[in-house]
Amino acid sequence: MTAPVAPNDVQAAFCAVLVDEWARGGVRRAVVAPGSRSTPLLVALAEAADRREIVLDVVLDERGAGFFALGHALATGSPALVVTTSGTAAVELHPAVVEAHHSGVPLVAVTADRPEELHGCGAPQTVEQVGLFGPATRWAASVPVADLATAHWWRPLASRALAEAMGGAHRPGPVHLNLAFREPLLGSAAKVAGTGPGPAAALAGRQGRAPWHQVLVPEELPVPEEAVRLLAGAGERGLVVVGGGGPGPGALQRLTDATGWPVLASPLSNVRSPGSVAFADALLRCSPVRDWHPDVVLRMGAPWASRVVNEWLAGLSCPQVLVDPVGAWAAPDRLPGHVVVAGPDALCLAVAAAVTGGRRGEWARRWSSAEAAAEAAVDAAMGPGDELTEPGVAREVMRSLVDGATLVLSSSMPVRDFEWWTRPRHGARVVSNRGANGIDGVLSTALGVAAGSAQEHGGSPAPVVAVLGDLAFVYDAGALLWAQGRALSLDVIVVDNDGGGIFNFLPQAASQHGERFERLWGTPHGLDLTALATAFGAQARRLRDLGQLSSAVASPPAPGVRVWVVPTQRAANVKAHRRLLGAVEAAVAGLSPSGG
Repeated sequence: MTAPVAPNDVQAAFCAVLVDEWARGGVRRAVVAPGSRSTPLLVALAEAADRREIVLDVVLDERGAGFFALGHALATGSPALVVTTSGTAAVELHPAVVEAHHSGVPLVAVTADRPEELHGCGAPQTVEQVGLFGPATRWAASVPVADLATAHWWRPLASRALAEAMGGAHRPGPVHLNLAFREPLLGSAAKVAGTGPGPAAALAGRQGRAPWHQVLVPEELPVPEEAVRLLAGAGERGLVVVGGGGPGPGALQRLTDATGWPVLASPLSNVRSPGSVAFADALLRCSPVRDWHPDVVLRMGAPWASRVVNEWLAGLSCPQVLVDPVGAWAAPDRLPGHVVVAGPDALCLAVAAAVTGGRRGEWARRWSSAEAAAEAAVDAAMGPGDELTEPGVAREVMRSLVDGATLVLSSSMPVRDFEWWTRPRHGARVVSNRGANGIDGVLSTALGVAAGSAQEHGGSPAPVVAVLGDLAFVYDAGALLWAQGRALSLDVIVVDNDGGGIFNFLPQAASQHGERFERLWGTPHGLDLTALATAFGAQARRLRDLGQLSSAVASPPAPGVRVWVVPTQRAANVKAHRRLLGAVEAAVAGLSPSGG
């Protein structure tokens, strides 16, 4: 007679199966925050790491762990695991889950939980974790304490979690597994093997280490003929607006070669080329350019950060077409009359094939002339060669990046300065947490990007540069503590204007008296950021001019984190932006008001 299997051994086997299935499904990294209730899963992950099936990172701060995992997924495109114990530890993942939801990043959040009998009776570290992240998850499952009777669905559970996170027929995003464990928490998975055909099959998995589920979706969705006819027949006065998640450069080039349409491309689109309209924010503040009206607008990818660009689009009366492979409604103005569920690449190629004859006419030349005039005006008005202005910092960082580098931009002013003032360039990838547009966890995200990039390079340091405002840096500075000793390389540029510089551009700056504005919006921190970074174990240096900044950005990647603090002044920054905008306005004042 077979002896009964101890419950703690069943828990161990359950976790071993989950981890093995995740490794089969493409998970290459797990980020865990220490805790007791998650012990069975932590042991299984540690054993998989010992076998080099997965990389295991331990991060003390659960909030930072979530963003670190998110950054890894941003860099690699593969789903990352983040594991916490129960109670408030699980709650700390919510900001990263929300960002992953809005930005479409595959993330599997696994929270340990108390068993059912400890709920509702005052047991410590016991909170309601079922449905903890609400509608922010693509899929969620709350799993009671493992039992051999359910061994047949352990692998399907793990495999489906990955499939749901990767998207399949819908957009990638976060998945939540809430797993209950009962004491004793330590057990032996090996003792479960051979206890019966069900557990043995669950432990073995599919032959050839194939995943339990493989979601097969069409390589490209068919492009609706109505959308192709509308765009191909629109004539030369079309306009393409591209943000993050839009088409690849090859497909976009085919479209513009055929149509001749100008392209307004944000840096996050990663398709900004020398032919793109990069200075759209400045140009659309100016007459006559803001009065140019296209006959059709094609939108692909996320909206620009620029309010000016988005409000100009919202004021147009022409047909607008929004393209997204899963039908996401990335149009806050709700203006597009056609929402096309198709891949941006496929649509670009279909429209290009349907257009007959070259169309690059006066309309395209007007936009090209305006872009050239704006670029020359900004170059001339930028100020003394080494003066540290925030637009100048953005331009110098973008110019100095080495080929193959990844640039991580914080929300607030950094992403805007790079969008508004930098020239197009090839050879660098730009990413940002622009799903929820917050400054929470930016440094942790950048560290995750650096870790993922190093993993993509076989463990060698990869060039990753992050640009943060001072408040975003201070908010997440603790990430530097747990960054030490990891196989990653990250250069952090901190624009230090002693507060929330973006608020100096808003009506609050003029309508509220100085002390109130500074207390509630300006929020000066008064900290020595180099001392702060050094205290957490990072190399840190305060830079004096653009020459030093260029040298820092262009230097070869080195192990660890280097923090470069760039001092600026908020009031001077507002003046610098106004000077540049005035220069662009003067440069384009003589252009034709008709646009074609």
